Amino acid sequence: MPGFDVHEHRHALKQLRDTGDTSLWENRKAIACPACEEPFDRLFTTRRSATRFPENDGARFCLVRGDDAIHVFRH
Repeated sequence: MPGFDVHEHRHALKQLRDTGDTSLWENRKAIACPACEEPFDRLFTTRRSATRFPENDGARFCLVRGDDAIHVFRH
């Protein structure tokens, strides 16, 4: 089962937003998505049990559930 540790990849990510329960990151080094193995543009991480996503521009998303959070990768 794939997993993802933000802290392991922190050197290649730029944090754009952090509310405590959610965070948004920009992929600056073409890290591969653990779900599809293609580079992703943005990473949204949440510890909330339910989260609403804003409308998107037709982008593709991958979802990975970790031990303490859910990671949404936007391509």
